[in-house]
Amino acid sequence: MKPPGARLKETPSQTAGPFVHIGTAPDMAGLDRQGWSLGCDIAGPEARGERIRIEGMLFDGSGSPVRDAMIEVWQSNADGVYASGEQVAAVEPGFRGWGRAFTQFDSGEWSIDTVKPGPVPGPDGRMMAPHLALWIAARGINIGLHTRLYFDDEVDANEADPVLGLIEMRTRRDTLIARRVGDAPLYRFDIRLQGEGETVFFDV
Repeated sequence: MKPPGARLKETPSQTAGPFVHIGTAPDMAGLDRQGWSLGCDIAGPEARGERIRIEGMLFDGSGSPVRDAMIEVWQSNADGVYASGEQVAAVEPGFRGWGRAFTQFDSGEWSIDTVKPGPVPGPDGRMMAPHLALWIAARGINIGLHTRLYFDDEVDANEADPVLGLIEMRTRRDTLIARRVGDAPLYRFDIRLQGEGETVFFDV
């Protein structure tokens, strides 16, 4: 029994690993014979807009690949509409606007296939540039990390984006920009958890 006036101790934190794949991507861990993981399909086959692929690496503070991470993705459709709340009826059948990507055991590489999102209004009504919202969980991370992915071919929209505008240093802002690779609908986006070139994370 707690004595009167005594303060309770803080509960120890718990990381998300090392069993991220076992709990959220059992097919990658060799435990699901159906070869299916929750959240692998973001857009669905009927989604409008440009089909794109995003590839990248997740690095720790020493520059080594993180091979046991999960990256959850939220996005609007090509019209800038989220599949949530009263807006669900306005999106294409099968468009979920949410999905998961996992770093590969051998390389630390991650990738997603989706459609390029449209601009969306922010809480204050100002338009935000097309972007993906990312949430990262991995071994050693006690609280999931929130960040965003913007596109380098949306120059004008990025300049006017109210969230990017909060980041004064251009070099820091650039850590949120995915680079289009050639003429293919492919973007490259690396995430650095610490150290030089550390990705901007948000306190959400």
